[in-house]
Amino acid sequence: MTLSSKTIPSPVGELTLIASDAGLVAILWENDAPDRVKLGAVAEDDAHPVLLMAESQLGEYFAGARKRFDLPLDFRGTDFQKRVWAELLAIPFGETRSYGEIAVKLGRPRASRAVGAANGRNPISIVAPCHRVIGSTGKLTGFAGGLKAKEYLLGLERQ
Repeated sequence: MTLSSKTIPSPVGELTLIASDAGLVAILWENDAPDRVKLGAVAEDDAHPVLLMAESQLGEYFAGARKRFDLPLDFRGTDFQKRVWAELLAIPFGETRSYGEIAVKLGRPRASRAVGAANGRNPISIVAPCHRVIGSTGKLTGFAGGLKAKEYLLGLERQ
């Protein structure tokens, strides 16, 4: 099954949205590592309904008019990754959580590194807000879009 893509401009750089018929599969960064998100065949489709919804809602988010996304999501990963990504969706707008806090929520308090690895493979950045996950000391840590983008997104949400 071929996935559909649409590339859009944003305040954090060009984003490539990827969707299946079931929902949004990925939001890729301009300089994304080619192996960070595993995808099959992808074809450009500027009219795909999920991509149009995602583009619209991301525009509202960046304009400060949206605090929660309402999109069908099609996460593709291991069961553990999907559990971590579900926890990302539960982090309220404008708040942060540490890797350790997420590990505790998952019932695996010693799995903060595994949570970090799953967070780094989050295919649906921004919508599944991996930018809201920080180090235990409050320090900003790795982010697929880069630390400047992470800082921007957290600042946008603090306003």
